[in-house]
Amino acid sequence: MSFDNTNRGILSKNLNKTADNHPEYSGSINVDGTDYWLSAWIKESSKDGKKFFSLSVKPKDAPKAKAMPEEDFNDSVPF
Repeated sequence: MSFDNTNRGILSKNLNKTADNHPEYSGSINVDGTDYWLSAWIKESSKDGKKFFSLSVKPKDAPKAKAMPEEDFNDSVPF
């Protein structure tokens, strides 16, 4: 019998953080059978100074952004 991970997730400290905008924590979560990447940043409220997590989810099967081929760029400036 295997463990059912539906509607469960995990976050761990992001040891690969190389820039300030990278998440402090990263992991994955399953929602209704769909797998997502989960990212979390520690933020501080400007109103009362309390800390909180800001979260982002992205489908694991989302296509990666592709670089535009060079020939698609138009270097002319119309003004």
